[in-house]
Amino acid sequence: MTKKTRKRPLKGVDDLPAFPEGWYFIASREAVLREELIEKTWMGEDIVAWCDEEGRICVADAKCPHLGAHLGPSVGGKVRDGCLVCPFHGFEFDTTGQCVATPNAPPPRAAKLKVYETREILGLVFAWWGSGGRPPQWHLPADPPGGAEWCELGLRTLRFRGHPQETTENSVDLGHLRYVHGYDSVHPVGSVSVDGAYMKSCFDFKRVRRIVGLKYLVYEVSAVTHVHGLGYSFVEIHEKTIDMNWRLWVLVTPVDGTLVELVLVSQTREIRKPGRFITGLQFVPVKLRHKLMNHILLPQQIRDVVQDVVIWENKRYRSPPRLCQSDGPIGRYRRYCRQFYPELPAETGGPT
Repeated sequence: MTKKTRKRPLKGVDDLPAFPEGWYFIASREAVLREELIEKTWMGEDIVAWCDEEGRICVADAKCPHLGAHLGPSVGGKVRDGCLVCPFHGFEFDTTGQCVATPNAPPPRAAKLKVYETREILGLVFAWWGSGGRPPQWHLPADPPGGAEWCELGLRTLRFRGHPQETTENSVDLGHLRYVHGYDSVHPVGSVSVDGAYMKSCFDFKRVRRIVGLKYLVYEVSAVTHVHGLGYSFVEIHEKTIDMNWRLWVLVTPVDGTLVELVLVSQTREIRKPGRFITGLQFVPVKLRHKLMNHILLPQQIRDVVQDVVIWENKRYRSPPRLCQSDGPIGRYRRYCRQFYPELPAETGGPT
């Protein structure tokens, strides 16, 4: 973002703790294999990620337990024969974090990297961040149905000042869909359901869109949102007039306590017998239609997020919020979020 915005602190009486407990996105497997060694700031920590020769991905603290050297590629860290090699003294670590070799002496048993438990969904790699180092308290869902009928994943990343609780709140804030994004006839389908760390919400809406500058179309859409903690939202979308199915992951990860990375991942299902053709779509081979639509839809979702970013970067978290009757399940959503802040005193139960 080029526009200057007010820096919003994430600590204080009226602010949210910067790092909610949960599973957060690291990178795609494809990116890890391509780069060989990835370094990043994640949940306020310097981490590295790599893959060994058996395909096991490790996410670990980026500081060597020997003498504290940074292990990232920017300072000379590298992967050799599936092991991470420290640029300072050549200590080698396997994907369990254990030091397995040094250049001049037997590897010390006590030299072990701090590693994070990982989970992979359709080639998207996540790691667990626990408050105070707690182990996973819940797990991400199984892979959704895949196969050749779904196109390859499309990924886009935005970085801005924000917090994952506030970005995820959009999944139940139906009022902003019309006011900010121009959706029409927005209404919930059933009520929001909560089961531990899992929250589900369903809604329908209509939207008028210009497709590749050719003509205006009215979309009639049903959306089912599956939220698993504040870093993983998965939306199943069915466009009724075309009979098109696509899905969207909204993956929000705190970087350093002020910035977050929001990764949008989009995937569209094969369109064999559309109920209505978009201009020109009938001339596109069936095997390419869903790839083309995914290429069109993802930038449109990015534009929606950019509209939200302007608000997220400049808002202040309010607790309690002054809600009106049309705000729906925002209060329930905030109660759902309490479980992700175990470090807060029990009597407060977390943010409201």
